[in-house]
Amino acid sequence: MNIKPTILLAAASLAALLPSCNLQPGGASLAAYQAYDLPTKLPTNPNNVRVKVSLSKQRVYVMEGSTMLLAMPVSVGAPGGPVATPPGSYTIFNKDEKHRASTHGYAYSGNKVTQTYLAKKPAGWAFKGTPMPYWCEFKPNYGFHTGWVKHQPCTHGCIRMHENLSPKFFRLVKVGTPVTIAYSQPEDATITIKLSPDAGPLPDYPDLKSMYVGEGYFSQHKTPNYN
Repeated sequence: MNIKPTILLAAASLAALLPSCNLQPGGASLAAYQAYDLPTKLPTNPNNVRVKVSLSKQRVYVMEGSTMLLAMPVSVGAPGGPVATPPGSYTIFNKDEKHRASTHGYAYSGNKVTQTYLAKKPAGWAFKGTPMPYWCEFKPNYGFHTGWVKHQPCTHGCIRMHENLSPKFFRLVKVGTPVTIAYSQPEDATITIKLSPDAGPLPDYPDLKSMYVGEGYFSQHKTPNYN
């Protein structure tokens, strides 16, 4: 790793305050988490693709007609409050493979890196927003993106996807793809998927400068394979 032991890590209290789209530690072992993947089909007609989100199950189903292209676990916002993932019918209107947050992220100076808000960065330090790879926005400031996937709702409204599945999702959808978000979906009762390890107990990637300030997190995934 390039980061020296003097790197400034964010205090736990600060991490708890940062928006949920922020990258957070994640469950089992990091190696098991990184190995997780699910089969994915490419559509025959991208215009017929639609996305269904089940809030109660924390599942995303990417469909082409009655054909399941990808079913995956995700993390959503805690229901019933200001951080809830909004139910409703939407359309993906913005895609950005290398999206970054505008208000929260990482301040850095030399080899020192600290997780913070842009408004609270130390004077004289540079700032990079939290990386949100494979961003697919369905409502202003709400989107699907790569992030640590946990077994309980934990975001501030965004829908976090596993690092190996987000590039697949990004390829399956396009600007104009319809998205339906509801408490439950019919597929909840018929589709069984293997969950990824819970990211809650996992350590974060330690090389913050390379991974989050640099470009590392945007390529932190397997090469996508399709059926």
